[in-house]
Amino acid sequence: MIANYWLQIPEAEYTLMTLSPAIFFVSISSVIRGYFNGRQKMSATAKSQTVEQVFKTTLTIIIVEIVAICTNVNTEIMAAGANLATTFATFLSFSYIFTLYKMNRKEEYKSIEERKKPTSKESAKSIIKKILAVSIPISLSSLISAINKNIDSVTVVRILKPLIGEATAKAKYGILSSKVDILTSMPLAFNIAFATALVPSISGARVKNDTETINKRLRLSLLITILIGLPCTFGMFIYARQILELLFPNASSGGTLLAISAFTVIFTSLAQTINGALQGLGKIKVPAIALGCGVFVKFIANLLLIPIEGIYENGAAIGSVLCHMVSFTIVYRVLKRTIQLDFSVSGLIVKPLVVTVMMSVISYAIYQGSLILGMSGTVATIIGIAMAVIVYAIFVILFKILSKEDIEMLPNGEKMYRILQKMKIYR
Repeated sequence: MIANYWLQIPEAEYTLMTLSPAIFFVSISSVIRGYFNGRQKMSATAKSQTVEQVFKTTLTIIIVEIVAICTNVNTEIMAAGANLATTFATFLSFSYIFTLYKMNRKEEYKSIEERKKPTSKESAKSIIKKILAVSIPISLSSLISAINKNIDSVTVVRILKPLIGEATAKAKYGILSSKVDILTSMPLAFNIAFATALVPSISGARVKNDTETINKRLRLSLLITILIGLPCTFGMFIYARQILELLFPNASSGGTLLAISAFTVIFTSLAQTINGALQGLGKIKVPAIALGCGVFVKFIANLLLIPIEGIYENGAAIGSVLCHMVSFTIVYRVLKRTIQLDFSVSGLIVKPLVVTVMMSVISYAIYQGSLILGMSGTVATIIGIAMAVIVYAIFVILFKILSKEDIEMLPNGEKMYRILQKMKIYR
């Protein structure tokens, strides 16, 4: 019914069926992640999310390619295969975090018993009210995020069908919803760890009225987000066609879609980090409101841009960029009003932006040079991307984008700083 009447894509039936088991695994995983977050065991959540995203991307590429070869590029079954990969990934993520919980349960229980203090009992009604006061706005934000993705499913095929034909419209939507969405969401899985970690750390500092700690943690999280988001954005923009040819050699169309959608990465990741800070500061409704405004802008953009000849499905990608740009702008303005920031975002962006541009120029020059030397497009792409990673890491260190204090706040930061001192990069 959903495929036939809501989406008007009957072929999506198999896709929805293969995706449906993921609902169960995601729900249970969320509860266990919430438990670990409450215990400030952020690494458990971060690792489980990384497991999910890595397997989602890897399995999608493998399954889609196998299906493409076996079915002579049957997009209906390829889309189902991509979502089957998502289901497998959520199951593996659930298995990982559930096993971790089982392994640590006795130790956690013992720790809780040792630290337990006699306190006045609170009624179940009062506890439930507090839980709902926090969980409803956060759940609403997740729901709006899901609605955001479904805007494309409702609008793209409906608008394009009378313009370019039903089969072509469905193929365009398939590229957007499977390959492009998966690739642009991968960097966010790594950034979510910083956003999640901000909630308890800032919440604790707020209770103590420790503005200095809030600023330090927020500045570092924003800086790490920018250092992750900017190169991913530029890399996907420059190598959009090559990435798709590398990962999906039998179905590599969609380069322009990926290039435009790449700009969602930086805005989404920054909003993600700021949302974590706002939740820690008690502004839990703001992320949902901001994303709601962004979704409204995207809906209007889709309706206006997709029918324009020459834009078509790219209008949906532009709408997504505008959506996350609006959401980021709102949450950042609220953050500035809520807390006195003793750092400027422009100061955080300038050096990373310069380094990213330099990395992009050098990487693309190496890619072109590899082609001139007679290397295949696949080999040239791998060399170009690998050199981008190496060059970027070197420039981040040489430009000293991370201060001594920043490095020491990272996991194993003191050891990393001693190594950099021995290399005479830091004094």
